[in-house]
Amino acid sequence: MPERVWRNPEVQQALGGWDFGKAALLIRQRGSLRQEDLAQLTGLSQSFLSMLESGRRRLTNIDKIADFLAGLGVPHELAPLPFPRRTTSPTELHFGDLDPALPWTARRMVTALGTAVGGSAMDRRRFLSVSGLGLTAFVHHWSAAEAEPLVRAAEGSRLTHGLLDSLQDTTDNLRVMDASAGSGTLADLGDAHLTFLMRLVEQATYDEDTGRRLAAITADTAIQTGWFAFDAGDRDGTPAYLLGALRAAKASGDVRLGAGALSYLAIHGYSTGAPRSAVTAAQAAREKVKHLGAPALEAMLLTRQARGHAKLGERQAVFTALGRAAELCAQGRSERDPHWLYWINEGEIHGQAGSCYLDLDEPHRAVISFTKAHDSLNLSDQRTRGLFLSRAASAHLRQGDAEAGCNAAHRALDLAEQLQSARLNEHVEAMLTDLQTVGNGTHARDLVDRATAVTGAGN
Repeated sequence: MPERVWRNPEVQQALGGWDFGKAALLIRQRGSLRQEDLAQLTGLSQSFLSMLESGRRRLTNIDKIADFLAGLGVPHELAPLPFPRRTTSPTELHFGDLDPALPWTARRMVTALGTAVGGSAMDRRRFLSVSGLGLTAFVHHWSAAEAEPLVRAAEGSRLTHGLLDSLQDTTDNLRVMDASAGSGTLADLGDAHLTFLMRLVEQATYDEDTGRRLAAITADTAIQTGWFAFDAGDRDGTPAYLLGALRAAKASGDVRLGAGALSYLAIHGYSTGAPRSAVTAAQAAREKVKHLGAPALEAMLLTRQARGHAKLGERQAVFTALGRAAELCAQGRSERDPHWLYWINEGEIHGQAGSCYLDLDEPHRAVISFTKAHDSLNLSDQRTRGLFLSRAASAHLRQGDAEAGCNAAHRALDLAEQLQSARLNEHVEAMLTDLQTVGNGTHARDLVDRATAVTGAGN
C-alpha cells in the first residue's frame, strides 16, 4: 500500500475509531484499488466488503479484524489494540503487560511466558484472541524496540557457564526426541524446563553477557515447548509460548531466535485458518535475517511463507518463494545458520513444495515433490516423513492412482502407529477423506479401519 494512504488524516481517523467500513472505502480510493483487490488482500468476500463500505454490515469478529489489518499492512499505531488488563487480584496475570507497545522488560517477558506455562485455559484463549489481532504490532516492536538488558545482582546463586551448557543440552535433547518420537509427552517436560529457566531469570545472579545467554536458552526452550503444544493438538496454547519466546529472543540479542519464533507462528497461522498471518510472520523474519548470510534459515522461512501463499491461492507468490528457497538450500549451511536448524535440507524443501502444490490443487506436481522429499529427508525425522507420506497418499489418490495412494497411506500409518503426534493424526484423518474416492474395495476398507484405529476417529 502506498505510504500516502496511511498519512491521510481521514484514513487515520477511521482506523483509530475502528470504523472499518469507512476505512475500507478510503483505503481503496486513496490506494486506487478495486473491491476485488481488497477482497484478495484481506480474505473478506467482495459482497461483504460492499455491505461493509455502505454501512449495512460491521466488522466485529476479532479474527476477521486481524485478517483485515494484516492483509492491508496497516501500521500498528493506526489501529489501537485492546490489550485487556486484569487487576482484581494481585495473583492474576496482568494482560496489559502483554502489550508490545510497552517497554520490553524482563518482567514482561516472564509474564508472557507465565501465561503460557501457568495460565488457565481462559487465560490462553484470551491471549490467543489478543495475539491474533496484535501480530503485526508484536512483529513491529520485536523489530524496532529496545529490550531491557537482562542483569540481576542479588543474593541468589551466580549462574555458571557449566549450568547454562547443561540447560542448553536439555533443550537440544528434547528437540531430538520430538523429531524422532513426536511430542506426545514432551509438552509437560518442556513446561518444567521452561519454568526452571524463568525462576533463574527472577532469582539467580548474573551479568549482562550471562543474562543474554540465559535469555537465548529461554527463547529456544519456549519455541520448542510451543511447538510441542502445537504438535500435541493444543492450538490455543501455542501462541503464548511463541510470543513469549519473541520477547526472550529480543533480550538475548539473537535475531535468529526471533525468526525461529516467527517461523512457528507462521505454521500456526496457515494451519489454523490464518494464512495471511503466516505470510506476515515469515516475511518479517526474512527481513531481519537477510543480511546475516544464513541460507538455511532464509530457505526455511521462505517455505513457511510459501505455505501461507498457497492457502491463499497466490500461485505466483508460491512459485517465487519456493524457487528462492531451493536456491538458498543448494548453497549449503553457513556458520551463521543456527544449530537448532539442523533438520533443514533438500528433502524438507521438496516436501513443503509438495504441500503447497496439494493446496493449489496440483496433485501431479505434489506427487513429484513428495517423491523427491522421501529420497532426501533425514532418516531420524520420522514425524516429518509421516506427514509427507500422508500428503503424498492424498496427492496420489486425487490424481486417480489408487494403488500408489494406498501404498503411501500404509507407510504413513506405519509411522503414525509409532509416534505420539496429534498433528500427524490430523493429517491421517484428512487422508481418510481422500480414501473415500477409492470406493469400497478390500484395500480401501482395510486402510480406513487401520487409520481409524490409529487416530481414534471412530470414538
